[in-house]
Amino acid sequence: MKFGYACINLTVPTKFRTCRLKTVEEKGLEYVKELTLSNFTQTLDAVRWNIQHDILFYRLSSDLVPFATHSVNDWEWWNDPDVLAITEEIKLLQETYDLRLSAHPGQYNVLNSPNPSVIKNTMNDLDYHAKMLTAVNGQDMILHIGGVYGDKELAIKRFAENYTLLSDDVKSLLRIENDDKSFTLKDVIHVHKLTGAPICFDIHHHNCNHGEDRLEEMLPEVWSSWGSKKPKCHISSGKNHSQDRSHHNLILEDDLLALLSLIGEREADVMFEAKLKEQSVLPHLHLQKI
Repeated sequence: MKFGYACINLTVPTKFRTCRLKTVEEKGLEYVKELTLSNFTQTLDAVRWNIQHDILFYRLSSDLVPFATHSVNDWEWWNDPDVLAITEEIKLLQETYDLRLSAHPGQYNVLNSPNPSVIKNTMNDLDYHAKMLTAVNGQDMILHIGGVYGDKELAIKRFAENYTLLSDDVKSLLRIENDDKSFTLKDVIHVHKLTGAPICFDIHHHNCNHGEDRLEEMLPEVWSSWGSKKPKCHISSGKNHSQDRSHHNLILEDDLLALLSLIGEREADVMFEAKLKEQSVLPHLHLQKI
C-alpha cells in the first residue's frame, strides 16, 4: 500500500508557474517552453523528495504545460528533447522505485455535458493528461461523472456514449470517482458497468453523498472493477465534521483508520487530499501496509 498527496510540495517547495494569454501572445512559445521546463523540473524535485521520505504515490499538477490545449500553443512539447530529458529522469525513478503517478483533470472537464463545445474541450484536456502521464509512466487519471442536468439517468447515458469517443490512450488511464454532491458510489458502479472504467472510491465523498445502498455490499464491485490493476482510493477529512464538504488541513487518524478497515486485506493505494499536502501524509506513514 502506498500513501500519496496531490501536486504541491510545501517543503521543497513547488511553485508551478503559469501566465496570462496576453503574455504568451507577447513573448511567444519560447516562454511557454521556459515555464514548462521549470514545472517539470519542480515535479522531478518533488518526486525525489517523495522517494527520500517513503512517499511513493504522487499526483502530478494539471498545469505543467501552460495553455496546453489552447489554439495559441501548437508546440509539440511531448516530443521536445529538453522536456524529454526531464521526463525520462522521472520515468527512470518511477521504474526504479515502483512509483504510482496520477493526475486529476480539473472540474471543468465534464464528459456528460449537453454542450458539444464542453465535450470537445474535455476530450482535448484528457488527451493532454494522457500525454503527460505517458511521458512519466503514470498510471491513472481521475474523472468525476459530471452534472445531473435535471435527469441523472440521461446524464449517465450521455457519459457512457461520450466515453466511447475517447482515445484508447485516455481510456487505458481513466478512472471514475464518486462525488460529494451528485453521483453516489452506486451511480458510479452503474457507469462502470456501461463503460468498463475502473472506480476510484472516495470515502469522504461517500460520507457526504452516500445514497441508500450499503457500502460493504458495494466495495467488492469497486475492487473487481480494476481487474488486474491495483485499486486506488481517495481520502480527506471534513473541515468541521465528517460530512463537511470543505477539506481539513490534515487527514484525521480516525478517518484514515476507518478507510483502512474497509480496505482490509485488499490491495489499494490511498491518495490524501488535504490542504497541507505532504505534511498530511508524513504522520501516517507507519500505517502503510507492506
